[in-house]
Amino acid sequence: MSARNDIAPSTLGIELHDYGVEVEYIDSRTTVYRGVPEAITGPLKTSPGKEVHVLVTDPTETEGVMMYVNDLKTHDDVLESSGVGRVILAEDDEEELFPGVVARRLPGHQFEIEADPDVARGRVFVFVEDDWNEQSYEFVSE
Repeated sequence: MSARNDIAPSTLGIELHDYGVEVEYIDSRTTVYRGVPEAITGPLKTSPGKEVHVLVTDPTETEGVMMYVNDLKTHDDVLESSGVGRVILAEDDEEELFPGVVARRLPGHQFEIEADPDVARGRVFVFVEDDWNEQSYEFVSE
C-alpha cells in the first residue's frame, strides 16, 4: 500500500493542558504534544527534514482536525484509522489545509505554514519534530 496519498482528516478529541496539547484519535489512542506552544503571528518556516503536524481546534477547543504535511512514514490505513489527515506537497507547491491555514513546500525540504486564527475560527497549532526534539507553536492574532 502506498504511503504517499493525500488523506482527509476526521474530527479528533482535543484537551489543552498547561503542559501541552493532548489529542485523542478516533481509534481511542492518545498522544500529548508536550510543552507550552510558542506564540507566533507571521509565517512559520521549518528547518529541513522535520515532521510537520498542523492542528486546528474548533471554537470550543474540545475538538479539532489534524494534518501531517509530507509524512512519508505512516501508511494510509494507519492515518485513516486514527483520523489524521495528510497532504503531500511537491517543491514550490502550496495548499490550503483548512480555511485560513496554508502550507507551502520550500526548496531544501523546508515548509512554511501561514495561518489566520480568525479565519480558522479556532486555535491553530503547529508541531515540528524529528527524532531528537519537538517544538510547538500557536498562531495568534496580531
